[in-house]
Amino acid sequence: MVFPWFTALLVCLTWNAQSSTQSRILGIFGHIGKSHFFVFEPLLKALAAKGHNITVISYFPQKKILPNYTDIDLHGSVTTLEPTGGVTFEDITGGSNFGTARMVVDLGAQDCERVYSHPSIMKLIHSEEKFDLVINELFNTDCYLGIADRLKSPHIALSSHALVPWANDRFGNPDNPAYIPNLFLLLSNRMDFFERFQNTLTLLYHKIIYYYISDPKVIPIFKKYLVNSSPLEELKRNTSLILVNTHFSLNQPRPLVPTVIEVGGIHFQQPKNLPVDLDKFISEAKHGVVYFSMGSMIRAETFPEEKRRAFLEAFSELPQRVLWKWEGDELPDKPDNVLTQKWMPQFDILCHPNIRAYIGHGGLLGTLEAASRGVPMIGIPMFGDQFNNMKSMAETGMGLVLQYKDITKNNVREALRAVLENPSYQENAKRVSRAFNDRPLSPLDTAVYWTEYVIRHRGAPHMRTAAVDMPWYQYLLLDVIAVLSIGACAILYISYLTLATVYNLILRTTSKTKTQ
Repeated sequence: MVFPWFTALLVCLTWNAQSSTQSRILGIFGHIGKSHFFVFEPLLKALAAKGHNITVISYFPQKKILPNYTDIDLHGSVTTLEPTGGVTFEDITGGSNFGTARMVVDLGAQDCERVYSHPSIMKLIHSEEKFDLVINELFNTDCYLGIADRLKSPHIALSSHALVPWANDRFGNPDNPAYIPNLFLLLSNRMDFFERFQNTLTLLYHKIIYYYISDPKVIPIFKKYLVNSSPLEELKRNTSLILVNTHFSLNQPRPLVPTVIEVGGIHFQQPKNLPVDLDKFISEAKHGVVYFSMGSMIRAETFPEEKRRAFLEAFSELPQRVLWKWEGDELPDKPDNVLTQKWMPQFDILCHPNIRAYIGHGGLLGTLEAASRGVPMIGIPMFGDQFNNMKSMAETGMGLVLQYKDITKNNVREALRAVLENPSYQENAKRVSRAFNDRPLSPLDTAVYWTEYVIRHRGAPHMRTAAVDMPWYQYLLLDVIAVLSIGACAILYISYLTLATVYNLILRTTSKTKTQ
């Protein structure tokens, strides 16, 4: 009697193993920003490690051959931009969130043309290859959805940051500007009238930019390479789900439909041992260490002289040591308590128990890393989502915001004194860390589960909310409000006529009585 049960179990296990290894997944990452790709690279590797066959279109091929992982390298399609290049402070200061949004969508059209014109992509489009799933980033263009349509594959989206304003509609996800701050604004979820007014106008502006400026640029490119493709709006609404690199413990709570999955911290790796020199510098610091990095895009050596000197003079008065990610060959007038390096293993550094504070530009990756390790922050937001990230961080009480325009020796010194000497920042950072890490599954395991869920359920259409298919006026109940308004006006008008009639009758009766 045991043998049939054993055989059945063996058949089931074999079938499950085959269904896993036979899944073919195509990842499309047409944006040249390395940090965007870096967020979801662990997901691609984890899926490959589970036996899925992964093909990845990007500017960042693997340096070593990985089992079940195939790269389609986009290098050669970029002539004027380098995917690993940095920018200066002069490049990004003085801009506005309106200009940032316009720049983002303009880059989307450029990315689209470069990807579709690449010989390897043309070959893929016209091949007979089949994929069980297509994964792409939802950032500055939707043109890659045409590839999923051509391959007749379900697709899921990825977001390396909080949802962009044009992402919510396709999932029917609430995006009420009364309490959900725009990605590009320095606002909390508790706004006064003028902040809500600004937030509403910014949300409308960004949606208009995307739908009426970006899409008209992308659609001709889309149609040029993909004849007889489905309408772009239809492809957007057919997105099965989105994995978002946020977490409510840090990024402020908001309502999410089932197709929006938070996986904040998906890029985390197991901490590694620090290089000997860094470990010695940090471990031997009697008063701890302040870590200072402006991220991978902004070159710290381009700090204007007065800003650089403000930091140096403030650092020189600290009892703590300072680690400064400085891309230049040397830092003039560097104090003895400051160590600079062109590159540093940021997450491994933040994992060290002797790190007392982190000064950063507010990129979401570093902010999530600080939150996970309970490290207080001083945020200096420069562009894009960094303003929203830093406002969210400050609202938790684990740090504060120092505007770039306000950088002076005194302001830097006072900000450092606050986070280093006021115990509330450390306590709040630890509280956020506990909430951030308290999950049933790790961010990466959560992402893997939902990716495979969509494959198992062939696009998971049962997760799609009815709001996706509703016209905007129905979604906003404008038709109901119109009927109620007309009804209320009709009732008021009838009441007015009734009262006027009664009043006139009373006047006539009174007049007759007086006459008699």
